[in-house]
Amino acid sequence: MGILTGKAAVVTGGSRGIGRAIVERLAFDGAEVVFSYAHSSSGADDVVRTVASGGGVAHAVRADLTERGAASRLMETASDRLGGLDVLVNNAVPSFTMTPLAETGEDVFDAVLTAGAKAVFLTLRYAARHMRDDGRVVNISTINTVLPTPGVAPYVAAKGAVEQLTLAAAQELGPRGITVNTVSPGATDTDLFRSVTSPETAEQVAGRTPLRRIGTPPDVAAVVAFLAGPDARWITGQNVRASGGLG
Repeated sequence: MGILTGKAAVVTGGSRGIGRAIVERLAFDGAEVVFSYAHSSSGADDVVRTVASGGGVAHAVRADLTERGAASRLMETASDRLGGLDVLVNNAVPSFTMTPLAETGEDVFDAVLTAGAKAVFLTLRYAARHMRDDGRVVNISTINTVLPTPGVAPYVAAKGAVEQLTLAAAQELGPRGITVNTVSPGATDTDLFRSVTSPETAEQVAGRTPLRRIGTPPDVAAVVAFLAGPDARWITGQNVRASGGLG
């Protein structure tokens, strides 16, 4: 039996990259997982099949978290399907193009903040009302909140808000044994990373990382799984930098 057997988990943005790795790892550890995806039903279906092939259970729910009410509907749907909530992982953020601050449209800012910060507030609010005692919340941030990068202002604004929501929620939910933590990945080999990073830049980043490589989604998922498990019962309100030492 896995360490999360019998647990009900929700992961936002679970059809690709880090989110997919988190879904697969939580399911491998025994949790029944509901994950959201915004657009790619084929990608979501592939996650469900992969999890099932390993003996796990995952359910895909379409929820574009840039849309008003989508986060609340996701949590209600997931809770109904799972029969409760023990683990919540907030990973989703909409795709965006790296753009200088002076050229960033208000619509882009609104979309990124809605999915990347407001949706986290709404899922946390749901957890505060409905998560079972001794539950686990893990919010995904980024190393870029301490290592700023040009062109990502809305993204880091959203993630900065997520880090503060973590701290507030940890204080409020702690008396019920619910832990709330942040994981901040460093450079991680995802489609998004490859789309905005040249091979030369990736090599430079790896060279500045003490472990001398770019991270992988399973690297990050392993940290999330630890925080979602019983051995992390005494850790809350923390921001764990899963970055290979970068930053």
